[in-house]
Amino acid sequence: MADQSTSLSSMVFCWTLERRDGAGVALTSHDRSLVLEDVVHRPASAISPAAIKRRAGLDVEAAEVSGAFDSDGLSREDLLAGRWKGARTRLSAVSWADPSAASQTLVEGELGETTQRDDEFSAELIGATARLAAAASPTTTPECRASLGDRACRVDLAGRSIRATVIGAIGNAVTLDREVDGRFAAGRLRYIRGECTGLSSTILRVEGASVYLRDPLRSMLREGDVVELQEGCDRRLATCKERFGNVVNFRGEPHLPGNDVLTRYPGS
Repeated sequence: MADQSTSLSSMVFCWTLERRDGAGVALTSHDRSLVLEDVVHRPASAISPAAIKRRAGLDVEAAEVSGAFDSDGLSREDLLAGRWKGARTRLSAVSWADPSAASQTLVEGELGETTQRDDEFSAELIGATARLAAAASPTTTPECRASLGDRACRVDLAGRSIRATVIGAIGNAVTLDREVDGRFAAGRLRYIRGECTGLSSTILRVEGASVYLRDPLRSMLREGDVVELQEGCDRRLATCKERFGNVVNFRGEPHLPGNDVLTRYPGS
């Protein structure tokens, strides 16, 4: 009994995060650095053991981690800008006395929504079992369900992007140093130089040199920052045929009768 009590009293939490761009952090709730699987976890106030929650059984696995902002690890700006959203994450309970011998993975998946309250943050951890909630087969739609250039679409995006320099920004409108045509509506705008580097936004519409984004700018955007615009697609069969010549990979059912088929003809 004494050995079990000693083991429980030595348990601490280790949290690893790896972004899609390769950046990552490894943190621990212990007051000293710990090495787990050859990764050094630094002590940080960004983990609060009392904030960890987990469901049992086959319910969607989820957890929550909260704590104070840590400028050396998870900064306020990066978290709230969304740079860590979707990052691969693992939360483990380990023994600080011997991390390699006594460790248990609590949640392994990706980082979800992050919220702020005063000088603290709260981050949702989405476990791998959340995939069980996904539909077994896609829902039929008249529009294409693929995204331009992805594995299902297969359109080659080489030559379908341009770079421009920001000369002004107000709200969700960004003014560039060059005009942009309608091909880039519904596309993506990526920030490749400046404080917003690594982030991207969906383009709602374009008007000359002005680009209107779906999401308001979450970080400071300054004159002189460089962005890259990627061509978009309205997911219609006509566009797929005429602009991309890619009907063979169209992932929709434009000719399938819908729920309104009985109201199309009088007397039916």
